[in-house]
Amino acid sequence: MSDTTVQPRTIDAAALADARERHETLLVQFQTNGCSICHSMEPVVGNVAREVGVPAVFVNPRDPPGLVEKYQITSVPTLVVFRDGEPVARLADGFVPGERLTAFLEDHI
Repeated sequence: MSDTTVQPRTIDAAALADARERHETLLVQFQTNGCSICHSMEPVVGNVAREVGVPAVFVNPRDPPGLVEKYQITSVPTLVVFRDGEPVARLADGFVPGERLTAFLEDHI
């Protein structure tokens, strides 16, 4: 387990590239400042990450703007599972309860 799993944190695009390289599996919540649903998902993501043992981070896809296109972010929050540095699954359904997020993550790790 990495320190990222213990306490998910907000990172920038460069740190995302590094995290994708360092972790076999990574959960990323793309979110924007001021998004109340994103904010309410943060503890859910943190709890599920600890429970499943997968590192998780939060990224603003508008900083830099190229992340929106690169990862096809059309709404926030968007949760993306990366395996071996590549996106393998996404969930963009607004607020997702912990049980559903756990099942989603376990299906893709």
